[in-house]
Amino acid sequence: MQTSIPTSSSVLQSLLRADFTTQWRNRRSVILVLLVPVIILMSWKGLVEKLGGAFVLSTCITIGLMAIGLMGYSNSIARDRDKGVFQRLRVAPVPSWSIMVSRLIVQLAMILLLTTIVFVVGFNYDKITLSQSGYATTYLAAFVGGAVYLGLGQAIVGLIKNPETVNSTTRLVYFVFIMVGMFGDLGALGNQIGDAVKWSPYGTVKHILSASMQPTNWDQKATLAMLVTILYAIVFSTVGIKWFKWNSK
Repeated sequence: MQTSIPTSSSVLQSLLRADFTTQWRNRRSVILVLLVPVIILMSWKGLVEKLGGAFVLSTCITIGLMAIGLMGYSNSIARDRDKGVFQRLRVAPVPSWSIMVSRLIVQLAMILLLTTIVFVVGFNYDKITLSQSGYATTYLAAFVGGAVYLGLGQAIVGLIKNPETVNSTTRLVYFVFIMVGMFGDLGALGNQIGDAVKWSPYGTVKHILSASMQPTNWDQKATLAMLVTILYAIVFSTVGIKWFKWNSK
């Protein structure tokens, strides 16, 4: 009796179905990831007139992207690796690339959901509106910015094997990025730190998001920020892929 080998597309569909099911079962953690930027967005309503809607929206989306890449993606990868999920999948007739592609597609869906929720809350609660081109280009910028933090999360998982250490490291990085990024961006930490923040992963992602919300104002600085953002994503992803181990031993 001849055994048929599943096609790559059918394998990817099965993995996607399993990963989306797992995401749904862990919806409480998903809600927590999405809740932080929404709370900041609602609490910053008074800053919309002072700093502009683009500033507030881009800050909230940036924080949400950090949560998805650091708190969500990296911890789920570390947890499944420790449980031997990847080892069992690699024994099966499943291409290694399809395992990670499936995980990344789920995270891209999370980025899409996050950006949409921020737009909806911003419109209904803060009365922030963008042009149609502004909404469209912001979605594209969110995917590029999300690649930075997914790459950073992959790098952390690649360099650290212990899932508890991964969890504590991602929480620390997330906290530092939020505190230094937000306060540095507002000028509360001095000019030198403020300038450094602008070219950090936090600053470049936030800049391209803010610029994409007003496409007519896109300038050379925004283009440079986009190039730096892409460079961050490449470096983090390269480190994460090179050093990643499929088991925790």
